[in-house]
Amino acid sequence: MDIIIRAMLSTDWNEVAAIYQEGIDTKFATFQKEIPVYEAWDNSHVQSCRLVAEAEGNVIGWAALSPYSSRCVYSGVAEVSIYIKADYRGKKVGEKLLMELIEESEAAGYWTLQSGIIEINEASQALHKKLGFRMVGYRERIAKDHNGEWQNTVLMERRSTVIGV
Repeated sequence: MDIIIRAMLSTDWNEVAAIYQEGIDTKFATFQKEIPVYEAWDNSHVQSCRLVAEAEGNVIGWAALSPYSSRCVYSGVAEVSIYIKADYRGKKVGEKLLMELIEESEAAGYWTLQSGIIEINEASQALHKKLGFRMVGYRERIAKDHNGEWQNTVLMERRSTVIGV
């Protein structure tokens, strides 16, 4: 299977949203309960560093960055979102996407990437760790899941070895 990583286009939104919905449905990828409209999603993510993984002409995963803060001193810090279509999980799609996102983020001047990962999402934690993220925090009972039960998150971050050194 040939996987192409490319810039996300607004025309990819329907496929991106479907993959996002799969992540919502797992109940351990996000606390979101519904997909935002494209305009809201677009406004909450940085314009650069938006990627999709494509196989045989179909979007099979996506990754994007959100600003960590509106304060200028944190302009080089961003939050990672990464979602893989169910049929393609465990096939290195996430690894390829995250590697490319790291490269693009450094080219765009980001010195720190962080991810807040629901504690039970061990696959996401393993992926992040494999690509140089480390656990820097633990949030106990930070949010309720779809069933109204409290969940914990781990905070993982990756400090660039090229930007901000």
